[in-house]
Amino acid sequence: MTHPNHHDQKDTGPLRVAVITVSDTRTVEDDKSGAVASELLRAAGHDVISHVIVRDERDAIVTAIRAGLSAGASLVVTNGGTGIASRDVTYEAVSGILEKTLDGFGEAFRRLSWDEIGPRAMLSRAIAGTLERSLVVALPGSTKGVRLGMEQLVIPIARHAAGLLRG
Repeated sequence: MTHPNHHDQKDTGPLRVAVITVSDTRTVEDDKSGAVASELLRAAGHDVISHVIVRDERDAIVTAIRAGLSAGASLVVTNGGTGIASRDVTYEAVSGILEKTLDGFGEAFRRLSWDEIGPRAMLSRAIAGTLERSLVVALPGSTKGVRLGMEQLVIPIARHAAGLLRG
């Protein structure tokens, strides 16, 4: 569905994107969620400048996000570590460094997830916000969750958000 202001002066061209998979077990060969995020971003015309896998540890996640921003990413997308298991610390890592939190992102993600998985959607701690004039988005590690978040939320707003952040 296209809205009247979908393409306005704030929209930008292709974005430079860093994709980060947060996992203690995934490898480049079996990182389906990170691959889907990268494929969808490229299909939308964006430039995936990096795709890394980091352990589900707060410092590793923060370091990877900051590395993506240092490399020129205007969008950083993480997947994994947003649940409630003891090892899931992506929410804590991301929320601890965001300058502005986009509360509507997590709300929208859980609302859309509800249609697919019902009450289990409440267990997702997907989050997004801004850091260093860039957009940072943390999605769950499930491939279905990544596809949902990318197609329904991230890709539709990424260019506009980047334009707003650049001023």
